[in-house]
Amino acid sequence: MTIDSDPAPVTLRLAVRLLRGQAVAVGLVAAWLVFADLTATTTDLTSALLVTAFAIGAAAALWALSGALLRRRAGARAPAIVLQLMLLPIGWFMIQGGLGWLGVPLIALGVGVTWLLVSPPTTRALGFE
Repeated sequence: MTIDSDPAPVTLRLAVRLLRGQAVAVGLVAAWLVFADLTATTTDLTSALLVTAFAIGAAAALWALSGALLRRRAGARAPAIVLQLMLLPIGWFMIQGGLGWLGVPLIALGVGVTWLLVSPPTTRALGFE
């Protein structure tokens, strides 16, 4: 049994959990898209497959980045932040489209996870200080 003498800070563990939660949520959307692609009566097949592939790739990227951050790979922080910042315009356009109930939490999630990833405890744990 190995005991980690320097456990990951709470901010890093929480960021990893939120990234994994996002990966699962996007994975569920991807599964729904696969189902929709298979059961659609009329569709633009190329567009449908590209959207589905994008969702699958996003879920895989979020999961992989969360794992890398858990292993304290400093290079995973910047791509994870970029994915979080992508939630800001998505949330904004959802608010503009009348889906504020979903857009506001997405913006809060993006800002919150970004803050967790740049917070001093996480920065130290990733070796940036």
